[in-house]
Amino acid sequence: MNSARELLRLQVENERLKRIAADAREKLEAAMDGTGLCVWQLHVPSGKLVIFNRRWGAMLGFQPKEIEASFEVWKSHLHPEDREEVLNNFFEHLHGRSEFYEVQHRMVAKNGAITWVQDRGRVVERDEQGRPLRVMGTHIDITQEKEYELALSRLAHKDPLTGLLNRGGLIERFKALKSEGALTLCFIDLDDFKQVNDTLGHRAGDRLLIQLAERLRGLCPPEGVLGRLGGDEFVLLLPWALQNPQTQPLAQACIDCLDTPFELDNGEASVGMSMGVEGVREQDDFADVMARADAAMYQVKRAGKRGMAFNAAPVVAHIGLNERSRHTG
Repeated sequence: MNSARELLRLQVENERLKRIAADAREKLEAAMDGTGLCVWQLHVPSGKLVIFNRRWGAMLGFQPKEIEASFEVWKSHLHPEDREEVLNNFFEHLHGRSEFYEVQHRMVAKNGAITWVQDRGRVVERDEQGRPLRVMGTHIDITQEKEYELALSRLAHKDPLTGLLNRGGLIERFKALKSEGALTLCFIDLDDFKQVNDTLGHRAGDRLLIQLAERLRGLCPPEGVLGRLGGDEFVLLLPWALQNPQTQPLAQACIDCLDTPFELDNGEASVGMSMGVEGVREQDDFADVMARADAAMYQVKRAGKRGMAFNAAPVVAHIGLNERSRHTG
């Protein structure tokens, strides 16, 4: 009789504790939902993953209970480019070679959308042989922060006036393209641009540079890279050798694109273009090839402007040279 009464008391107490646990879990879910924070626990031997709020499945585009929470499912949604680093970090900690597991990585949702997460965890229980039994951790959605960080990085390499790459961006792309193979650099300096600023004002000069950037974008091949060093100086990087038959016609097209005057708010303006074209050598850094291209460009200036020079050997543009060479600036 007493044992039956004790059993009933234990059942009632068990139900009460279950309700308390369920209530606590609901409060935890409510507190964490909307924060981007997910708390998880992995039972290592079985691979069973306990998620303490609904954020994880929703992040991957699944409805509640649509996806099984397990180590293998989590692993299958790791971004392919991040998977090796994430798993190396995780198993390094499981084997006791790091104090905790922590890594920023991407998860791929059901529809292919990408979510950036800050993932952190540590072993909280081991068996008598020291093998890990349970790992607990947090999983924080940092997508917005990462996108903001990437946007800032892009802005840091962009010229604010034209939207082209700035010097820093050009140097980064120069290094990347040089590591991939042959490379040619075209250094562009406008002729008579100072007259535009002096006669029509700096705002008109800025509008001209913006329009010029658009014209050059239209001529730049998809694999080419266009940037502005500052002022009226531009650089075009071409991922092929200087001797490539495309080089001179493309350079000529850039010069010819200035034949049409620029329509500005307070008038019309015409400028020319002097260009130094140099092949990049194996030992060159950006400054090395720029120095040679700059010297080649000044040969064109001294010869009367509006033209190009390859390896410091002037090749004069053929349209309107005699008329334009009378101008100075």
